[in-house]
Amino acid sequence: QLQLVESGGGLVQYGGSLRLSCAASGFTSAYYAIGWFRQAPGKEREGVSCISSSGGSTNYADSVKGRFTISRDNAKNTVYLQMNSLKPEDTAVYYCAARVRPSLCPPRPEGATSQMYNIWGQGTQVTVSS
Repeated sequence: QLQLVESGGGLVQYGGSLRLSCAASGFTSAYYAIGWFRQAPGKEREGVSCISSSGGSTNYADSVKGRFTISRDNAKNTVYLQMNSLKPEDTAVYYCAARVRPSLCPPRPEGATSQMYNIWGQGTQVTVSS
């Protein structure tokens, strides 16, 4: 069974940090681009960041640029999202997803749609208190 499992979410104060993990099972995630999305209550799911299969190319939504860093450890079949300087508006359920065909990141995370990605995790809650 092809699965992505997110972890690392939680409650953090304004200005704090969290590191999310996205672990793949049942397939080798190293072949695919991996994206992070988030969905706040009452809002549409939005693209946050993406990393290419090799890790050599990354992109970020304007709202998180300079604060979030995406990385991957292909030996561990895991992608990470380091989130610093967190704000209350970052509160959302965060999802990771694998893009199989094509295995490339969309040009901009803001333009990414759910249909561009093929394998999804169940999400992890991030709550930032003010």
